[in-house]
Amino acid sequence: MKALVSKAPGGPETLEMVDLPDPVAGKGDVIVRVHAVGVNYPDVLIIEDKYQFQPERPFSPGGEVSGVIEAVGEGVTSVKPGDRVLALPGWGGMQEKLVVDASRCVPIPDAMPFEEAAAFVLTYGTTHFALKYRADLQPGEKLFVPGAAGGTGIAAIELGKAMGAEVFAGASSEDKLAMAKEKGADDGLVYPTGALDKSAQKALSDAIKGLGGGGVDVVYDCVGGDYAEPMLRAMNWDGRFLVIGFPAGIPSIPLNLTLLKNCQIVGVFWGAWTARRPDQFQDSLKELFGFYASGRIRPHVSQTFPLERGGDAIRLLADRKAKGKLVVTLV
Repeated sequence: MKALVSKAPGGPETLEMVDLPDPVAGKGDVIVRVHAVGVNYPDVLIIEDKYQFQPERPFSPGGEVSGVIEAVGEGVTSVKPGDRVLALPGWGGMQEKLVVDASRCVPIPDAMPFEEAAAFVLTYGTTHFALKYRADLQPGEKLFVPGAAGGTGIAAIELGKAMGAEVFAGASSEDKLAMAKEKGADDGLVYPTGALDKSAQKALSDAIKGLGGGGVDVVYDCVGGDYAEPMLRAMNWDGRFLVIGFPAGIPSIPLNLTLLKNCQIVGVFWGAWTARRPDQFQDSLKELFGFYASGRIRPHVSQTFPLERGGDAIRLLADRKAKGKLVVTLV
């Protein structure tokens, strides 16, 4: 089978197309014939040895796939050959066939395209966990979403609106802000790119406060870097600052701000939560598929790439040039 693999630490340009033996399903495993692979920020980190988990090389990036069950191992009863599923292997998705524990597979509706299924769970799952279980977002509260035209940003906008919040978007360009508004953001702003000095940070904080009529209740920080402190300064009393990711760098936060605003900085580790709270995870999935069926959420797949160009997709994401979700297609 064909696979795109990492043989040594490095950027997307180091990935290589190789031929590998077909995998064999062990006890509790299934073989998925991969149709599509969602590209996510962990794919940027894992090939550079910067992710919290590091598989042995060679390995394929791609922690979110969709496809069809080709074979099942001993003891598997939750799925059967021919079932359409999405799977969460953590890595290994950018290959034609994937062996994965059956417990990491989720059946998908017949009407859900494989490209959307491969772009669904990591972004919407992380965001639903963040907004519902970590922030306890309430109807009428004000939510600020930076990086609003990316996959997680769009998910935060859609889920924020589905949960009854007033949603404000932050983006690095007018066209990205326009996309965020098309996805449901009530208002938004364009922020500068690159390093922000103190005056630029203050201006950003003031602009966010202006959107919220004095402040915002929840920040969904999927950007980090110099943008984090201004967003924290723009929070209302009892606000919740959600730590999602750091494509702009890991920020240093003055903790006195949490005291002055009586606010919380809340970590969001979705992957560990799914393992520690499987019942809550299943409840979350049911609610997300309900939102999907009702049309309130829909993955925005902006570009697709063939397997041999999977590195290009990862590069586009690493350079923060992606809008919506990028997907590698194999069938």
